[in-house]
Amino acid sequence: MRYPVVIERGSEATAFGVVFPDLPGCFSAGDTLDEAISNAEEAAAAWIDATLDAGEAVPSPSTLDAIQNNPDYEGWTVGFVTIDPAVLDDRVERANISLPRRVLERLDALARSSHESRSGMIAAMTLQARLKPVVKSK
Repeated sequence: MRYPVVIERGSEATAFGVVFPDLPGCFSAGDTLDEAISNAEEAAAAWIDATLDAGEAVPSPSTLDAIQNNPDYEGWTVGFVTIDPAVLDDRVERANISLPRRVLERLDALARSSHESRSGMIAAMTLQARLKPVVKSK
């Protein structure tokens, strides 16, 4: 899925800024245009994930023409980023996993105490972990 972006040119002193007109509050930046677009793809995926977690609908992308003709973005460069459609997919999929028995015992105890199934507990823990900031090492 392609989402249009508007890009504010950077310089040696400022970063390139990227805004998603269709994803309110979603923006990114980078020291180079390539870095800004790469960071924008990550920002959009995180924005979509958080929106779905909140039970809200993800807006459809506008056309590039509509964005280019918007006077709010006069002088900005118009482009797009591609978002993996799997980010939008909430269909349930069966997964066969292998865990040590001691880990399964802990998982089952956690699930029982939370009135969840194993699958529900794994999903809840995964979604909680995803909300924490991820620190990338260089």
